[in-house]
Amino acid sequence: MNRRKFLATSSTLAIGATSSIAASNPSLQTPYKSDVLTVAHLTDVHIRPEENIPDRAKDWVKLVKNHHPDFYLNGGDSIHDASYDGVTRGRMLAQWEVWDQFRAGLQDAKVYSCIGNHDPWWDAPSKEDEMYGKDYVVNRLKMPAPYYSFDENHWHFIILDGNHKDISLGDEQMKWLEDDLDVLAAGTPTLIMSHFPITSITNDLVGGQHSDHKELKTLFYKHKDKVRVCLSGHQHLLDRTWYNDVHYFCNGALSGFWWGDGDEHSAGKQYYLETPPGYAILKLHPDGRVENEYFPLT
Repeated sequence: MNRRKFLATSSTLAIGATSSIAASNPSLQTPYKSDVLTVAHLTDVHIRPEENIPDRAKDWVKLVKNHHPDFYLNGGDSIHDASYDGVTRGRMLAQWEVWDQFRAGLQDAKVYSCIGNHDPWWDAPSKEDEMYGKDYVVNRLKMPAPYYSFDENHWHFIILDGNHKDISLGDEQMKWLEDDLDVLAAGTPTLIMSHFPITSITNDLVGGQHSDHKELKTLFYKHKDKVRVCLSGHQHLLDRTWYNDVHYFCNGALSGFWWGDGDEHSAGKQYYLETPPGYAILKLHPDGRVENEYFPLT
């Protein structure tokens, strides 16, 4: 199996961390095998009932489990699509039911998720419907909120919701992010995950990155002793961008070409453009160094 491995280095040392979730609940503190965190990044699963996709997805997640990650980061677009006009309640629920089957394969693992643009159901009869929009996704994925942060071992993690106007955080979430970074101890290595790329070469190819990327770039520079890496999906493309000592990894898609064979632009079967389906394994070191390795599945 060909593997693509990126090593990000930094001289910044982690000297402490504050927590939004774990520190206030000692039961969530996990004794790890080593100081290096092993994290699996799965994104754009796009699961649906047809074409034997649930079994194919479960077979592939078994390969991810062989890396024995300490926990999983789910980058959004967990289900194939509930966002388009005309999606019925039954169709939306059928997709979430097979997601639950997929998630059962990780039942003993911690999974931290973010919301993809295809996850929310907008065509409900009314906004008061309990399954309408992002709140239902938050509940279904067992997220504490549409955006949140937590600590694991020496690292701080921030999960963002880019599903606002023009792919952005909006004013309220941006203020929350500023506050979350402000209260961190100096030198706390921090990973940020959004479904959409914040900064990415893939934007020149297919569009789709955060429209507030300049504001986020400025904020990250203010906290350049903390922000080490940003993860994304959405593009189904593999990309690494480095700027101001922040490493931006767009880590393909488990579904590849949405579980299909591809099209005339695909470099191989199930590829989207030149990227095969796959997942990433990250090694997060206490001193802020990051290894991001992509494992193609073909």
